[in-house]
Amino acid sequence: MLGFLINDQEAKEMEYLIKREMDEILFDLRDERIDQLVKRAMEERYKILFNLFRRVASPHECLKYMRKGKRGRKRLNPN
Repeated sequence: MLGFLINDQEAKEMEYLIKREMDEILFDLRDERIDQLVKRAMEERYKILFNLFRRVASPHECLKYMRKGKRGRKRLNPN
């Protein structure tokens, strides 16, 4: 386990950086040109970032970035 102390300004900066990275991943996940294997890796990265985001963001902000379960997502490959 690892812990560290940050002040409010640093927490806001972390929140901002994580949000921008998650926004970029969400945008790229909608791109049909990206391979499914790459998208799975991006989803794993998103999960890690979201877990970090939950530690510094308000519950209301977290709701905006919460992903639906696999059953609720639009199928990327309708085959």
